[in-house]
Amino acid sequence: MLVILESGASEAVLEQVVKRIEQMGLRAHVSRGQFRTIIGAIGPENPAFPEQLLSLTGVENVIPIMKPYKLASREFHSEDSQVKVGHVPIGKGHYALIAGPCAVECRESCRAIAQTVKVHGANMLRGGAFKPRTSPYSFQGLGEEGLKILRDCGDEFGLPVVTEVTDPRHVEMVSRYADMLQVGARNMQNFVLLSEIGKVGKPVLLKRGPSCTVNDWLMSAEYILSEGNQQIVLCERGSKGFEPEVRFTLDVGAIVVAKHNSHLPVIVDPSHAAGRRELVTSLALAGLAAGADGFIVEVHLCPEKAQCDGPQALTDTMFAHLMAQTKEIIAAVGK
Repeated sequence: MLVILESGASEAVLEQVVKRIEQMGLRAHVSRGQFRTIIGAIGPENPAFPEQLLSLTGVENVIPIMKPYKLASREFHSEDSQVKVGHVPIGKGHYALIAGPCAVECRESCRAIAQTVKVHGANMLRGGAFKPRTSPYSFQGLGEEGLKILRDCGDEFGLPVVTEVTDPRHVEMVSRYADMLQVGARNMQNFVLLSEIGKVGKPVLLKRGPSCTVNDWLMSAEYILSEGNQQIVLCERGSKGFEPEVRFTLDVGAIVVAKHNSHLPVIVDPSHAAGRRELVTSLALAGLAAGADGFIVEVHLCPEKAQCDGPQALTDTMFAHLMAQTKEIIAAVGK
């Protein structure tokens, strides 16, 4: 439910309403606007609750939230949200242009890639330290040593860093090094992990699972939001399809639906959708044209020697070309 307070309601009134909401076994999420304060009352529904809340001093109206995801919905928060990662804002006309290696392989390689993407205009650095792979025999990442390398490279070139956390037991450790925590597609419905991440309060990049609907995706975001963490950026990275020429089908429709139904920023991951570097630029630009608030792409200076996902990593030259076209697309869509 949305509990709308009267214009000019005092802090004492707000405190009393919040107290009553909590007494009802609900969670209160306060959103202060220019003219109105709105409280999201989240929890088990009871037909008697709206009438009880309407009887309180200072309450103007009580409106049910129809979507199953409450805090992620535009019913709760009608305006677009903006998430700030370090000094980089995402959303409301600000773009996340995230690039880096699929996996941190060594200090020298990570540093060289960080320097390259910075020169070409990236504003955040990505890199995996823990890599959940299909095969147990594939490179699984450097763990904490990889996190240290990524942090050092990000600091050197002034780039906030985003990296994946795969295990609830690693959330605290990864949070010490990363500016933003990534939840990979395989873990989108790992609800224990989502809840732990929500408690930390770090910005989160939440990828959509390859067989999940937009509603599933937003319900996963709700797990994080319900723990008090409002700093979520959604990431569309492709769905399972029947076309064998791509790893996944990048769903630009999902971008539009997510932004229509939710206030959260949305970016795209064309690297994992394409699986082939020659397709990445076109998919990234398509995502931006559809309204995405940025992208996350893989870059490697020697892709044929990459220990992880080399075929989809952009070269230095290809990334420079993508960034040049990105400026044109952003100008064309009027942001």
